Amino acid sequence: MNTENRKPAALTAAALLVAVMALAAIGCGGNDSTADPGASAPDYSKAVAKAPPKLKALYEQGGKIAPGGLDAFSQQLADVEGYPVVVNNWASWCGPCRTEWPWLQQAAADDLDRVAFMGVNTDDEDAAAQTFLDGHPVPYPSFADPDKAFIDAVGATTVGGLPNTLYFDRSGELVYTHQGPYTSEAQLDADIQKYALGES
Repeated sequence: MNTENRKPAALTAAALLVAVMALAAIGCGGNDSTADPGASAPDYSKAVAKAPPKLKALYEQGGKIAPGGLDAFSQQLADVEGYPVVVNNWASWCGPCRTEWPWLQQAAADDLDRVAFMGVNTDDEDAAAQTFLDGHPVPYPSFADPDKAFIDAVGATTVGGLPNTLYFDRSGELVYTHQGPYTSEAQLDADIQKYALGES
């Protein structure tokens, strides 16, 4: 067999393998937001710095699973009276929750000084939820709702399940529930403008 012919073939095969591996790395890269949505969070520091005292106190608990269930959530809602509230009802195991997560992160970064953002983590293990939050930072706390008391109390239970996004007015009254996932960042932004900020 002619060894001279085998060398170019081997080099071509090696070059092809390197090219395929490079393409695979691009597709699975850590900086690709589609690989793990929400892993790269916006900078919240400027919005938190501008937030008024009531909201700043809320955001001091950011990225944590808060104990106390429905009672703790209700107390927090009362503590931010005077500001509109956006509540994302989610779980770490929920695929659609993860898909819309980066849009909530960006909305919070844009409006932390005008809107009280909160989460409610439903039907989940605290450890799993906290692990998810550690890798997908948000500047607001999530209240544990292991027994679905929150979604039952506000009537947010749906056949489709999680997520739900709820809008409370400045007096703490529920004014709108978006059931199911948002399909775009623009759709979420439009609801925040309409139901939280009254700027439709």
